[in-house]
Amino acid sequence: MKLRGIFLCAFAGVVFNVIGGGCAADTHSVMIASPPPDKSRASGPLPGEIPARSGIMGETNVAVRTAGTHFPVTGGTSAAGTNAVVTTPPVYVPDMSQASGPLPDGILVWDGTTKETNVTAEATEANFTFSFTNVSTNPVIFLNVSTSCHCTTAKLPPRPWTIPAGTNAQFDVVVDLAGRSGMLLKTVNISTDRGTKTLMLKVTILPPVTPVMSEADRASALAMAKTNRQAVFQGECAVCHVKRGVGKYNQALYDADCAICHESKNRAAMVPDLHAIKASTNAEFWRTWMTHGKPGSLMPAFSTADGGPLSNTQIASLVTYLNQTIPSQVPSSQ
Repeated sequence: MKLRGIFLCAFAGVVFNVIGGGCAADTHSVMIASPPPDKSRASGPLPGEIPARSGIMGETNVAVRTAGTHFPVTGGTSAAGTNAVVTTPPVYVPDMSQASGPLPDGILVWDGTTKETNVTAEATEANFTFSFTNVSTNPVIFLNVSTSCHCTTAKLPPRPWTIPAGTNAQFDVVVDLAGRSGMLLKTVNISTDRGTKTLMLKVTILPPVTPVMSEADRASALAMAKTNRQAVFQGECAVCHVKRGVGKYNQALYDADCAICHESKNRAAMVPDLHAIKASTNAEFWRTWMTHGKPGSLMPAFSTADGGPLSNTQIASLVTYLNQTIPSQVPSSQ
């Protein structure tokens, strides 16, 4: 069957005359003429055919196939009548009919679809790497990637990202741990032209490790704190009493900055047990003690305004945490 069609293009004065071939396959020959178009009939109806002006350029054969295959493009006879052939790299057009479904087995082989790691309480981020191989016979195109929350970032190349058949690739994922504690579960959702895939992440943040101090070191630290209660935020003491709480809030901040003294097995007699305070406690009670400390005791002022390491937001998070988890042991006098 022969097909005839006409394409007019005003760009650079080029006229395209497409004459369908007689092949049963879906190939067409394209004749391109470069002189300016004849505008005398521009306002009339499009005629059935505009003859190509011969002797200007040769023909270019374009083989067109269905989606999900390659488009080979080759050149034909040149303007000078030579037989020079110009070949362009094949262009892969993905078949998007399966993009919304789950990615079938036998296409991408992963080194693991669930990754786990344990990090210290001082860690600021957790890092993962996913490696995979395209074991299918066609390219796989990564169209999009999303994560379960803003704290998780998947570092992929710009999309669309094409993974040729038989090749390996990998990408990194970073989880921001600021203000986090305990166990975290995150997901990374991959969308490809062959389907979608969900990858799992598990991060376990280990509790802070209280350094072991000798009796002599402990006695020296207590003596220094009696003279200057803010001394715990200075020198070597800052390693335990300042750095571990940087960027943390709520329970994570309590574990880093408060529990080191108040929950310690070697808690000094002059350091109170917060679970057995013989006074009525409320949000204002906790805020006052943490912000300004207690003169004449070992309790330092934690507010940055009073020479401490914590912002007002961090102190507010501690107030909320303590008020909820350590209820008052003494009824209010009001």
